[in-house]
Amino acid sequence: MTSLDGQGSVSQKNGGLSRIQERNRSLILDAALSEFSRKGFSGATVERIAAEAGMSKSNLLYYFSSKEAIYKATLAHILEVWLAPLKTLDAEGEPARELAAYIRQKIQMSADYPEASRLFANEVMQGAPQILPILEGELKRLVEEKAQVIETWIETGRMQRTDPVHLIFTIWATTQHYADFSIQVKALTGRDLNDPVFFEDTVASVTGLVLNGVGLTVPQDGGA
Repeated sequence: MTSLDGQGSVSQKNGGLSRIQERNRSLILDAALSEFSRKGFSGATVERIAAEAGMSKSNLLYYFSSKEAIYKATLAHILEVWLAPLKTLDAEGEPARELAAYIRQKIQMSADYPEASRLFANEVMQGAPQILPILEGELKRLVEEKAQVIETWIETGRMQRTDPVHLIFTIWATTQHYADFSIQVKALTGRDLNDPVFFEDTVASVTGLVLNGVGLTVPQDGGA
């Protein structure tokens, strides 16, 4: 998990956390994700987060000094997990395979962490008051780096000309739709990403739309 010293989290003098502290911190962040995704920041309470984490409020406040500190830590961890697949895009790799693998990973994350996606989307739609510095800093640098990877593929004639940043945005929008609007998806189709057949259909459809749009052929194994 992301180290958030200076934002209300506890750390040992040697700069790390003990195994018990890491476990408790994970319990708090899992409970916080559930609480914030249901109630939002204003409706969530430290008491309910502590209860769901199976500890006292005073014990929780040993790790995080306030509700705001818990919220920031939760969002920072979501962003860390959500961006991990993007970091794997390799300029030396085959574009179709790299993008297909990225799309599959993003859809898998929408299946595994729908609450995290919805909480993050809600934060951004409210103007990102808690994480704007991360968006303007770490996220911006990562997108610029991976946009250059895509630009390299274009310049070497390995895929059609497109705006790399808009391509990344398109992948985010299409893959995270299945988490952020999962209720709508199930209402319209009767299925969701927990259905293995629907999951694979979704991966195939989104991958085909994106790759064909930039002149690439979907790998026979779908990029798995």
